[in-house]
Amino acid sequence: MFEPLKKRIQLEGLNLGNGILKVDPFINHQVDPVLMEACGQALAELFISTKPTKILTAEISGIAPALMTAKFLGIPVVYARKHKPITMSNNVYLTVAPSHTKGNLTELIVSPEYLSHGERVLIIDDFLASGATISGLVRLTQTAGATLVGIGTLIEKAFEEGRNMLSFLNVPIHSLVAIASMENGQILFSEA
Repeated sequence: MFEPLKKRIQLEGLNLGNGILKVDPFINHQVDPVLMEACGQALAELFISTKPTKILTAEISGIAPALMTAKFLGIPVVYARKHKPITMSNNVYLTVAPSHTKGNLTELIVSPEYLSHGERVLIIDDFLASGATISGLVRLTQTAGATLVGIGTLIEKAFEEGRNMLSFLNVPIHSLVAIASMENGQILFSEA
């Protein structure tokens, strides 16, 4: 359990019901760079032995933890875009994943220029909940012919079983903070 992140969730996180945890004051809308740097360093230490060559994340909330993790690993970050810009060629890797907070399907798009065969990819995101977004990033990694070496997140909602859905990948999965339950308006942390 990464105590600085746990304490911020205890102080500023809001349980909005239906499994939605609002962490906008320090992760998802306003970003605390000191906290993100500490989280990035902690994630980098967990995954340095996997020897990643690239970090893959999803636009937009995954960018801050991915960037800080990449800083400590000395590797670049690629983020899957939700909308294809005109600067991106028509040849793209594309998948669709359901968005828990938006309640719809979201496209995840990566240019083959930045994710290619032979890369050792570490996926970093803000949340591991149902595993749907991370599964989309895994599909992009596989489509590119890259090797997935690990999955790291800031916060895991363990009660949503995403870790179990991803366990067949046989890669290390680490979260800095795990939440066991969000019933009755509470935020209860896993002790492990």
